[in-house]
Amino acid sequence: MLVLHYTGMRSGEEAIARLRDPAARVSSHYVVEEDGTVFRLVPEARRAWHAGISHWRGRTGLNASSIGIEVVNPGHDWGYRPFPALQMAAVCDLCLEILARHPIPAINLVAHSDIAPDRKQDPGELFDWEGLAANGVGLWPHDSAAMPAEAAAPALLAAIGYRTDLPLPVLLAAFQRHWRPARVDGVADAGTLARLAAIAALAAA
Repeated sequence: MLVLHYTGMRSGEEAIARLRDPAARVSSHYVVEEDGTVFRLVPEARRAWHAGISHWRGRTGLNASSIGIEVVNPGHDWGYRPFPALQMAAVCDLCLEILARHPIPAINLVAHSDIAPDRKQDPGELFDWEGLAANGVGLWPHDSAAMPAEAAAPALLAAIGYRTDLPLPVLLAAFQRHWRPARVDGVADAGTLARLAAIAALAAA
């Protein structure tokens, strides 16, 4: 798996210092600064402590089976802002390099908020998932022609990979942050249902 985060700290320097501090008990394989500079902190073959309590497509404890990329951004607590174009280009290039080395399915390129929807919001609704997918990194939906009923939402979320033991609005908000960022309210409106169906179909392909 490949998991994308934001640093959620006031600066990249502060974030890297924390990620390198053994006492913090947190780490990642890579950090991408706002100017596009990439820092390699942990070899890909070694476990980094970036995912925490996590679940995706039936697997848990995802530190053991994932590569983590921290993207410098202050996050929702310190003045969340758009990710610069240079930074997104560097993230895209880094992801493509990783995908060339590891057979990671597109559905397993996820946000921290996807694998820990009750704890995390990152990298959030301003992250350019659509742009990444246009360059071969991850999935982006083309809305389904079929409109599922609201009652189908839990099954669709499970088919995509989300855990099923959390309140539906929490899971829907996590899905929206990744695949419908224009509306992050945890409501199964028509647009969200259409995107759920589209991503579930792509995940099953």
